[in-house]
Amino acid sequence: MQYKIVADSSSNMRSLDGVGFANVPLKIITKEKEYVDDQTLDLAQMVEDLKAYKGTSGTSCPNVMEWLEAFGDADCVFAIAITSNLSGSCNAARQAAQEYMEEHPDRKVCVLDSLSAGPELRLIAEKIREGVLAQKSFEEIEAQTRAYMEHTHLLFTLQSLANLARNGRVSPAVAKIAGVLGIVIVGKASDVGTLQQMHKCRGEKRAIDTLYKEMKTHGYAGGKVRIGHNFNLDGAHQLRDIILAEFPAADIGIEQSTGLCLFYAEEGGLMIGYEDKDA
Repeated sequence: MQYKIVADSSSNMRSLDGVGFANVPLKIITKEKEYVDDQTLDLAQMVEDLKAYKGTSGTSCPNVMEWLEAFGDADCVFAIAITSNLSGSCNAARQAAQEYMEEHPDRKVCVLDSLSAGPELRLIAEKIREGVLAQKSFEEIEAQTRAYMEHTHLLFTLQSLANLARNGRVSPAVAKIAGVLGIVIVGKASDVGTLQQMHKCRGEKRAIDTLYKEMKTHGYAGGKVRIGHNFNLDGAHQLRDIILAEFPAADIGIEQSTGLCLFYAEEGGLMIGYEDKDA
C-alpha cells in the first residue's frame, strides 16, 4: 500500500522525511500582488512588501483540484488542513477526498481538521508517519492520530497586529496602540479551532515566560515541542532553553514559519505546538 501525507501550507512543512508527502499552498493576496505559499516564495521580500503596502490584504485557500493533484495516485492519503474556523481549506480537502474515493473505490482518504495552524499540524503529521513506518493499518493510524490530536495544543505570540488590522480581524486603533506600547499578545488555538487572545505582555521576555507558564498549565510535561518562528530565532531559542532547563530530554524542533503563518503571526511572532502529559 502506498501511503501519502498531504498538508496545506499553514503547516510550515515543505517535506517530511521517511514518507510520501505533498504540500498544498495557500495564497496571500493584496491589490498589488499574489504570494503563493510554496517553496519558491521569498519570505523576506514578502515581509518587506507588506510593510510598505497600505491597502487591504487577505488570504485564499487551496481549491479542490489542488488537493486532488496533491493526493497523486496514493492508495491511502491522510490530509491535514488548517482549522476550518479560519479557512475553507478543510472543506476543499473533504470535497477532494469524496471525489478521489468515488473515482478510486479501492483507495482511502482521511481528512483531519487540525483545529489549529502551524507547528501543531507538524505534530499531527509526525504521528501519522510513526504509524506508517510501523506498518499499521489505515484504520489504526487514523484512530491513533485522532486520539493523539486530543492531546496536542497551540500557543502563539504576536509582536505586530498590522496584517490582522488590514484584513479586518482587529481594529487599526488596537493594532497601532499595541505597536507603540511594545505589547506582545499571547494567545492559543481553542478547542473549536478559533484563535483566542489570552494575555497582553510588555516585552518579549515576559511574553515568553507567560507562554511557558501556559504550556505547563495546559499539561506540558516534557513531551514534543515544535516551534515556528517568524524571523525570530532568538525568541525560539529563549523558549527552548527555558523548556530544556526543566525537561532536559524534551524533543524540541525549531523552524522558520512559511508564508501563511508569517502573514498572520507577522515578523517576530512565535507559534508553539506541543503535547500534553497524556499524549
